[in-house]
Amino acid sequence: MSPEAYRAFLTSRATGAHGPSFLQLPSWAGVKDGWSHQLIGWGPRSGELTGVALVLLRAFPGTRKHFAYLPEGPVADWSDPDLDGWLAPLLGHLRSLGAFAVRIGPSPAYRRWTAATVKARTGPGRRLGDVLADEVDPLGAAVAERLRARGWKRCGGDSEEGADAQPRHVFQVPLTGRTADDLWAGLNQEWRRNVRKARKSGVEITIGSAADLPAFHRLLRVTEERDGFRLGRSLAYYERQYAVLNAEHPGRMRLYLARHGGEILAAHTMITVGGRVWYQTGASADHRREVRPSNALQWHMLLDAHALGAAVYDMRGVPSTLDPDDRAHGLLRWKLGTGGQIVETLGEWETPLHGRTNQALHRAFQAYLARR
Repeated sequence: MSPEAYRAFLTSRATGAHGPSFLQLPSWAGVKDGWSHQLIGWGPRSGELTGVALVLLRAFPGTRKHFAYLPEGPVADWSDPDLDGWLAPLLGHLRSLGAFAVRIGPSPAYRRWTAATVKARTGPGRRLGDVLADEVDPLGAAVAERLRARGWKRCGGDSEEGADAQPRHVFQVPLTGRTADDLWAGLNQEWRRNVRKARKSGVEITIGSAADLPAFHRLLRVTEERDGFRLGRSLAYYERQYAVLNAEHPGRMRLYLARHGGEILAAHTMITVGGRVWYQTGASADHRREVRPSNALQWHMLLDAHALGAAVYDMRGVPSTLDPDDRAHGLLRWKLGTGGQIVETLGEWETPLHGRTNQALHRAFQAYLARR
């Protein structure tokens, strides 16, 4: 289908907190180097679209077969009791394209925990799965059962961390019906103190441009080394992402900068699609951390998301450990301070397509991923 028709459908669904993910934008295909793609739409014969999907296709070496990946998609009515009415034809189409297996990321949420609940249950050896959720989404539970009944396997099984390419647990700050004063009151005392300290110290927040991406990437490498993780993404990746997202919609991706004494101490990226705003990637320097540039950045971004009329500010992935001695817990603790909630998504699900060759290729592909 045409990108224009695809975008029009996304726009019709992009209101509220449950709109499409930025990973289903047509422009996202331009970010993913090494993948081909298709834009697919479906609906009744009358011509009205009821669902769409950005399908990323990765060739299996030495064959004409592809692994089909629909990141946080497809964009469809998951509450439709006739799931097979659109899912089966979609799989048939992907098989005709040469796909040997398909991975999807259904949009319904599964469980939610408030910041207060998680803080109260923090302790040695504890995990998020040990804590009774404040809310279980009935639609999410129903979709999971429907997929299992049709032979889909949840990536990573029921392990808390899963084996997903996208985070299974995300942290979200609801914005609908809240004032800026409400958001300030939702911050914990440490966050409010740090935002005030940054302001008093003279931290300045600005929106950067593509010319500032090298500074962002240098800080990202510092952050990876300090916090013990490795995204492994090049400067060219972020330059491409910034260019293609903003070419599709000016201002879709923003780069926020925190300066102190004229030096950039922190840089965070933000992506907007309709009623949803995401804090995507954050980076900060090792020095002058006492002036709290990252807290100042996030507060500014949260206010901007609110001013844009967003329904939710999504801070993306959080670890599932509730043990304060675990290194990863620091990220969760920092996000909890905004007063939002942890949302467990349904995660990613895979199925091989019909045929012995496809099933054999799927097993080989899984073994390849396990060795990486």
